[in-house]
Amino acid sequence: MTIVALSLWCLQSSQWAFALDMNLVQQTFKRMGGKPQALAEWQNLLQEAKDLPINEKLKRVNTFFNHHITFAEDIDVWGQDDYWATPMESLSKGRGDCEDYVIAKYFVLRELNVPEKQLRLIYVKAHIGRVDSQVEQAHMILAYYPTPDEEPLILDNLITDIRPASRRPDLRPIFSFNSEGVFVGVTGSASVGPGGVGRLSRWADLLQRAHAEGF
Repeated sequence: MTIVALSLWCLQSSQWAFALDMNLVQQTFKRMGGKPQALAEWQNLLQEAKDLPINEKLKRVNTFFNHHITFAEDIDVWGQDDYWATPMESLSKGRGDCEDYVIAKYFVLRELNVPEKQLRLIYVKAHIGRVDSQVEQAHMILAYYPTPDEEPLILDNLITDIRPASRRPDLRPIFSFNSEGVFVGVTGSASVGPGGVGRLSRWADLLQRAHAEGF
């Protein structure tokens, strides 16, 4: 993806509107064979969390998906090495990898009126075992920025507690993105850059599929 194409993609994505069509969502979930109880609990989450303070919204959403999705590799769930599932796909399957947790949390928080500029999907390298271990694996987390220059809070499936980034020394950030663009680094004032954009065609495809499912 060229810088020009990236800039156009960012402009188009930043105009994305999150307006939930619950009837279409219900039809989609039923077609996917999801358990009615899981959908009912998700709907309860949306209703109960909509007027809560932001920190409580983050906690409720993070805990919900950490409990309702069991970690599994894409190859075992979808028969593909790298598949980005929509929230309804993940919830209906009840299984997913780190990216699927993050995507589901992101969509629900946007539906709960958390501004786009305060959320980033971040690719990291996660240390396995001890923090000083040399063994790392690719991982994705969701970050919430209270203000553009403030330290973000980390929503993760590895650790359910929501912690400031400084308290997650096991994570080494690579790049971050949202529907406004791609950012070199993870600080609130990071400038837009091309790092990692090759994989973001999956993001554009995901937005389209989620829209078709009622988001």
